Amino acid sequence: MGPEHSTTRCYASRAGRARLWCASNAHHRPQSRISIYSQKSGYLDCSSPQPPGSFCPCLIFAFSLYQEMHLLRTLFLASLSSLAEASLQIVPGATWTTSNSEHLQAHGGGLIKVDGLYYLVGEDKTGGSAFQNINCYSSPDLVEWTYVGALLSRGSSGDLGPNRVVERPKLLFNEATGKYVLYMHIDSSSYGDAKVGVATGDSVCGSYQYRGSFRPLGHQSRDMGLFADDDGAGYLLSEDRENGLRIMRLSDDYLNVTGSTYLWPDSIEAPALLRRGGRYYMFGSRLTGWDPNDNVYSTSTSLSGGWSAWATFADAGSKTYTSQTNFVLPVGENAAVYLGDRWHSSNLMTSTYVWLPLTISGSSVRMADAESWVPDLTGSSSSAATAKPAETAYEGEAASYGGAARDVSCNGCSGSTAAGYIGGPDKGTVTFGGVRSDADARTTIRVRYANGDGSPRYANVRVNGGEAQKVAFLPTSGGVSASTLHVDLKAGSDNEVVIEGVGDGWGPDIDRLIVPVQ
Repeated sequence: MGPEHSTTRCYASRAGRARLWCASNAHHRPQSRISIYSQKSGYLDCSSPQPPGSFCPCLIFAFSLYQEMHLLRTLFLASLSSLAEASLQIVPGATWTTSNSEHLQAHGGGLIKVDGLYYLVGEDKTGGSAFQNINCYSSPDLVEWTYVGALLSRGSSGDLGPNRVVERPKLLFNEATGKYVLYMHIDSSSYGDAKVGVATGDSVCGSYQYRGSFRPLGHQSRDMGLFADDDGAGYLLSEDRENGLRIMRLSDDYLNVTGSTYLWPDSIEAPALLRRGGRYYMFGSRLTGWDPNDNVYSTSTSLSGGWSAWATFADAGSKTYTSQTNFVLPVGENAAVYLGDRWHSSNLMTSTYVWLPLTISGSSVRMADAESWVPDLTGSSSSAATAKPAETAYEGEAASYGGAARDVSCNGCSGSTAAGYIGGPDKGTVTFGGVRSDADARTTIRVRYANGDGSPRYANVRVNGGEAQKVAFLPTSGGVSASTLHVDLKAGSDNEVVIEGVGDGWGPDIDRLIVPVQ
């Protein structure tokens, strides 16, 4: 037997994410190999007989290759990120069309981030207040949402049966069990049950098993939330109508409630809990039914006590910009985003979303209103928003008409005129030419419109001759609102946006387009 040698291989991957690794295997017989690079498999294989623990002879070259690839990839992603973050916008209160060409149906919901994607879980109000589905959507940027599916749907009987109330679903991942745990408010149509329901799933937007409902520690539970602390401990946030707002400790598997942590003897619902550094912030709403109010927050350095008096965080008298808290999303170490619902109680499926960045400094929380804003999810600053680009408005009545499209009177529109009769049997169209962008970028156009119907209207939108994108336009109850349109624009002043009907259906009356200029 000869002396023991090892063959040490170094691999630098060119496919996908750049990686470098080495492996050493002992051999009882000397071997001699040359360096081999395989173009087909995309790796570098360098092997030669070496004493155990010796330096891989191709490491310098492989590491140089890795550095070059990593730098190029970083620069490429940074350039894409800067374009996207400078253009894609959240528009509070707007119609929010998702990948299924319908308005986002995830009311009272919560967010969880998994492997770089945000998942939004919320109530489907398409059929009104009675339970229909708990929907799940995914997004890389909080702006463009893909409908993935329903986690739970209406059954024939029981908690999830007809005419039942299932509200405010929230989701946590349990590290110990590897399960996603979903909590929700379970009730009768008269709100007499006041329970929490629990379901579990193996994947964030997959199939969930409903495990039943209970009153936590024997107390009523209506509006609720979930919170996982930095140490992994889980907590249920629960509005107990008889006693106040509760924080309750969950079991290690998150499937039950094991103890009471704190009770506010105040009438506060819609709870959402945030931790920034060593301080906690509880957000909530006064009890005014479906109507909005000035929502409040309380803060402490301990979950079990020392909480401050409730204080408002939005402009006084604004009724939290006509919204109610449903969740607060942490961004990085210092920033956060408020997620609220703007309820339309007479037609719940048309309820919209008010998402705005929070400004947090010590025990102080403030939130300013915004017509639209650009998310900054890098977590590198104290704000979840970045500077918004300048914008240009293009009036509907100044655009070119096709078919039977024509000017219509519109009291809430700029100039009191809109482009009307879009779609229909005469195939009315409106074409906006000369739309300017200073860069090739994906951007959010705000479409100001009117829809006097009691249900959504739809339009196909084509940009620069591309594929039609079906966009929803919720009822505007005699006023004017906005719908978001996410599109790719090219640099220059020759972009074209065409709005047409879907089939023989009528589209909205178009007031104007508001287009970011990079």
